[in-house]
Amino acid sequence: MTLWPSRSGTEQLDGAMEDGSSPASYIRLVHRLIEECILFNMSKEECMEALSKHANIKPVITSTVWKELEKENKEFFEAYTRNRAERASETETETRRRIHNVVSESSSSSHGV
Repeated sequence: MTLWPSRSGTEQLDGAMEDGSSPASYIRLVHRLIEECILFNMSKEECMEALSKHANIKPVITSTVWKELEKENKEFFEAYTRNRAERASETETETRRRIHNVVSESSSSSHGV
């Protein structure tokens, strides 16, 4: 992946790489961490928050690398986004069903008392 950060991105990369690693190796690290986020079915925003909190990577860096990955892997990310939306819908439907069951059971048991 070729990623040429903006001037502000370069300044952030310089500050983030105090261990002397190159910008390219830092970007590869962020790329690998984003792949891990994807394995956990995280959204871009969730990934940005997780990497900021747990890996001290600025959200703008994660966002920039994510956007480049989206450009290079358009079909994958379209499918990934659809899949996340479908899972969210299924989860919401399942949650409503469970709530309905709990309410129904509660109503049945309270009438029997």
